[in-house]
Amino acid sequence: EHKDVEDMRNIGISAHIDSGKTTLTERLLFYTGRIDQMHEVKGKDLVGAVMDSMELERQRGITIQSAATQVSWGRTAINIIDTPGHVDFTVEVERALRVLDGAVLVLCAVGGVQSQTLTVCRQMKRYSVPCIAFINKLDRTGSNPLRVLSQLRSKLHYNAALLQLPIGLEGNHKGVVDLIHRRAVYFLGEHGEEVKLDEPPADMKTEMEERRHELIEHVSNADEALGEMYLEEKTPSEEQIVAGIRRACLERKFFPVLMGSALKNKGVQPLLDAVVSFLPNPSEVTNYALDEQSSEKAKKIAMNPRRDDSHPMIALAFKLEAGRFGQLTYVRMYQGSLRKGDTVWNTRTGRKVRVPRLVRMHASEMEDVGEAYAGDICALFGVDCATGDTFVSEQGLKLSMESIHVPEAVISMSISPKDNKDQRQLLQGREPFLPGGPHLPRRRTTRNQQGDDSSRGMGERALGHRMRSAWPASTTVPWCWASPRWLSGSV
Repeated sequence: EHKDVEDMRNIGISAHIDSGKTTLTERLLFYTGRIDQMHEVKGKDLVGAVMDSMELERQRGITIQSAATQVSWGRTAINIIDTPGHVDFTVEVERALRVLDGAVLVLCAVGGVQSQTLTVCRQMKRYSVPCIAFINKLDRTGSNPLRVLSQLRSKLHYNAALLQLPIGLEGNHKGVVDLIHRRAVYFLGEHGEEVKLDEPPADMKTEMEERRHELIEHVSNADEALGEMYLEEKTPSEEQIVAGIRRACLERKFFPVLMGSALKNKGVQPLLDAVVSFLPNPSEVTNYALDEQSSEKAKKIAMNPRRDDSHPMIALAFKLEAGRFGQLTYVRMYQGSLRKGDTVWNTRTGRKVRVPRLVRMHASEMEDVGEAYAGDICALFGVDCATGDTFVSEQGLKLSMESIHVPEAVISMSISPKDNKDQRQLLQGREPFLPGGPHLPRRRTTRNQQGDDSSRGMGERALGHRMRSAWPASTTVPWCWASPRWLSGSV
């Protein structure tokens, strides 16, 4: 279905490891009708979460590579990318945030703001990504959403305020109080699919009014229209509060905070409503390409977000993946349209490329699509390119999207065959996978008169995964790891 740009959202879900991102994404897929049955992380039901499509992800219960899918909530199509939380896989988060228009920051109600939360928030700031926060795991012992709110303000220096209050915590968590509309929200049914609106509990009405006033005060500090009403001591309507939150959120001047328990199926539907209400559509984010022909200093050209073919097609390849049918190239469309069979040009190499197949991803599954427009995230088959390459529809158009930031590597590891005669077989098994990651092997060294390949990255966990993926021949060729060597970079 060809959606209007106002009815589209491109969002990422990011957090510190074990904050419940993938569990939350599984609920988003279920409540939007994308999947018929929910499964748990770590494959407790022998299936595993849909977005953790790799076997290693299901075994360890962690997200290793960003997974993409599209869901519908009401009239709105939402492209969702579930990103890794472990610091070792921070480049995957970087790739995702570069092409997204908004994000959901998931925080644990017990752990609060943690180390990787700080890293993710720096990445969001780098790409000016508006964000809403979701305090997860209210059912856990020791959960304290007010402490997490305090950390958002003190550690991240966010102008943040609650949009909801919890009705009970830990084992007594029943639902949330909607501060904007002054109502209680309960989640009934076997899987929390039935949303029931009711009067707020009598013993929470005083706190509700206090927190609602605090919410309006924080938004008024960030939004001019609401600020004027606040100074004139006028009471804004519910619609005016929502509009003020949206304006301030788009400018990253205010950070709405919602809460719930994804595992217990509470608070997810209001989060979907908030994504539609407060995060931008592609036309509300200005993206630029660099015109490398203009002068010695590249000139920035604003992209036109209209979803038609009135402007030349411009797309960014933000991720490469070795799929079952060859290299899969994830692209974000920034301008114009792209159809199956079209011819495009890689502005870095100048090469002409035909697009044999255009697909939309749902975790590891693919759905063929006939065309894609500005704002879409899709994938191409059989296209030879590198991460960060720009594709255009007109030969000679020297435009390129701003590159993805790759943090400096902090660790180096190497792999070598135990017998020198297996060197060629080991390296040949690796070659097709080299373009996939920015820190994958780049140099050869000599150790004990045998060849070895050195790879750099953000941590042992990421390098172990990447190098096992890059060396499929290692299942038959005896090999060994060299000791990790720490470099001078920083995470």
